[in-house]
Amino acid sequence: MLMFQVIAISCISLLLGLATCCGSPASRFYTLSAANAPAATPAKLSVAVGPVSVPAVVDRPQIVVTTGPNQVRLEEFNRWASPLQNNIARVVAENLVAMLGTPRVTLASQTLSLDADYRAVIEVQGFQSSLGESASLDAVWTVARIKDGKAETGRTTVREAVQEKNYDAIAAAHSRALARLSQDIAEAVRALDGAGPRPNEK
Repeated sequence: MLMFQVIAISCISLLLGLATCCGSPASRFYTLSAANAPAATPAKLSVAVGPVSVPAVVDRPQIVVTTGPNQVRLEEFNRWASPLQNNIARVVAENLVAMLGTPRVTLASQTLSLDADYRAVIEVQGFQSSLGESASLDAVWTVARIKDGKAETGRTTVREAVQEKNYDAIAAAHSRALARLSQDIAEAVRALDGAGPRPNEK
């Protein structure tokens, strides 16, 4: 009887050990970050950012990696810390605070923000991640002056090189691409506000 108990305890210990060894690896979570842009001349204008839409293929928690012309891989253990639309809107808003010199930049919902002077709507049509190669962003945006509906529409297409084969590098490259998108939107706001050149007239 004692021998049976010893064997039973040994088997249970072995199974627990195997379960621990075979357990799933811990997930890692990533976020996009605002650029370290120099502060612009202070301004009193206000901007609402959103809504932001992204392609269905990347509208998920997992980071989606492009592995071929018609193939992607979902990284189950490398994920965005928040929905990608929210992540992009937050970073663009933070960038605009510095680029436009105003703290009055908010995140907008689907409803019109009557408290803002301008609204920036962003449709991301491409958001590709290739480990050790590049991060690409293709976005169509519209900046509208709320009081009269006058608008500027543009397209920002950026490809940022990625040297390291890790997801920190992917997130950093996408953050740089969003800085370019934010700059284009900031220029459109200035154009509508009569305080700077129109987009593409540099």
